[in-house]
Amino acid sequence: MTTKFGTVAVAFCLFAVPAMAQTAPPAPAVPVPVRHIKPSKIILVGDSTTAVFGGWGPSFCGYHVTSFLACLNLARGGRSTSNYRAEGSWDIALSEMRTPGYRDIWVLIQFGHNDQPGKPGRSTDLASEFPANLKRYIEEARAAGAHPVLVTPLTRRSFVDGKLVNDLAPWAAATRKVAAELKVPLLDLNADSSAAVGAMGSAEADRFAEVPPGAVQAVSPRAPARSTEVMVNPMAQPKLSFDHTHLGIEGANYFATMVTRELSVAIPEMRPFLVP
Repeated sequence: MTTKFGTVAVAFCLFAVPAMAQTAPPAPAVPVPVRHIKPSKIILVGDSTTAVFGGWGPSFCGYHVTSFLACLNLARGGRSTSNYRAEGSWDIALSEMRTPGYRDIWVLIQFGHNDQPGKPGRSTDLASEFPANLKRYIEEARAAGAHPVLVTPLTRRSFVDGKLVNDLAPWAAATRKVAAELKVPLLDLNADSSAAVGAMGSAEADRFAEVPPGAVQAVSPRAPARSTEVMVNPMAQPKLSFDHTHLGIEGANYFATMVTRELSVAIPEMRPFLVP
């Protein structure tokens, strides 16, 4: 027998349950796992045609790599395969190759300009010393856990009777031979740059120089701020001059793009880190 109070209680339950179901809090969302991206590193080793002043390296590091690729330019002007090691610069590069925390570390090695004869303290023998030095760089880079990449020397932009004189061709050939023997990726910058410069001609190629043709010597316009500390310890002020070897901003941009294109072909796994 149902009492008046029992009927009311049943009715309350019938209406209350659906109402409670509608206002129940939603189930907590399952957190989406965040994918950890481990960065990689690329180290530039070589002479002034790669270095911060006069080379393609600054444009490469500044415009052609993503934020997931640390780019370190350790190239130095006036260096050959011999004195780059003798002064301790290669030891610095090796330390960077051994730095933990990177998925991959590549080291681009470009020499030749200062290995040519007539440069005391720098020149190396083309037939023996130059290739032996390159091989040692490769072996030690691999031992440090890095991936070595050889780069043939950037061409000079010197013309005789309207034809480009590629006096670095023998050093480029020696570099290619070492790359083939040790199965190292090769960027044939000498072949590509000489073909491009030869096709454009002397007048157009002159625009790649550090300063305009006719200029003898100039000091970098990026003068440091005046202060007591700066006057005692001034910042580096490179002396720039016109020649057919070193690069200004336009030349650096042009050949850095060329290096990037060659790198994307030679090492396809690097493409996600490169900006055309």
